[in-house]
Amino acid sequence: MNSLGLYVTSVLIWGSTWFAITLQLGVVSPQVSVTWRFLLASLLMFAWAATRRMRLRFTARQHAWIALQGALLFCGNYIPTYWAERTLPSGLVAVVFSLLAVGNVLGMRVFFGQAVRPGALFGGLFGIAGVTVLFWPDLRAFAAGHESLVGLGFAIIGMAAASLGNMAAAHNQRSGLPVIPVIAWAMLYGAACDALFSLASGQPFVIEPTARYLLSLLYLAVFGSVIAFAAYLTLMSRVGADRAGYALVSVPVVALVISSAFEGLTWTPLMWAGVALVLVGNTLVLRR
Repeated sequence: MNSLGLYVTSVLIWGSTWFAITLQLGVVSPQVSVTWRFLLASLLMFAWAATRRMRLRFTARQHAWIALQGALLFCGNYIPTYWAERTLPSGLVAVVFSLLAVGNVLGMRVFFGQAVRPGALFGGLFGIAGVTVLFWPDLRAFAAGHESLVGLGFAIIGMAAASLGNMAAAHNQRSGLPVIPVIAWAMLYGAACDALFSLASGQPFVIEPTARYLLSLLYLAVFGSVIAFAAYLTLMSRVGADRAGYALVSVPVVALVISSAFEGLTWTPLMWAGVALVLVGNTLVLRR
């Protein structure tokens, strides 16, 4: 698959996971659901790597970096985000995560000395503006009470963990480690981290025996984790974390399209303006 195909794959799948995650809410706590998701995804990735006879053994130092990638991307990213969405409108969380586009640009400069690419930077700024316009009603409705500010803090922590996880992944890729086996181990470490958080918060490790929960869990593990992260991190190894990070800006647009199809969302002129800005950002980031 070429780079554009990898980008489109990760954006379309992650855009659909917003709806799939709503099917997980209920009996099982979010922390435990995330644990099941990445544990299953890890096992599938190991099976994939073993079938393709990929290298699965690494040194202790390499495992330390892989564990850091897993803890940041598959634990530090997801659990604070779930906590944030308890008190914040999803639109505000989407705006916070769109900052990843610029965070990755700055991270590559700070940690790897990579020159700031104007297309990635200005494309990211257009994208952030677009997501902000897209969810402007949610932002206007935001009330800065104690719970809301705590939720905003969790959203920022989740975004920062995702960006730092991208930097750890970039380090592993620059060290010559293969993408798929690294993801398999990183997801296993991330699932272990999620499990520890679940234990610490006293959440029972249960599974809701319903078709809705089990099918959405399978979708999130196979498509939302195995395929989407394989596509995204492969894309990152080709074009860099600064350009690949723009995928997180485009994801809310896909999520809203799906919401209009399944939940009756009505589009407004302001939302169309936001989409236009996101598309301008896409053009700047993805052009050769």
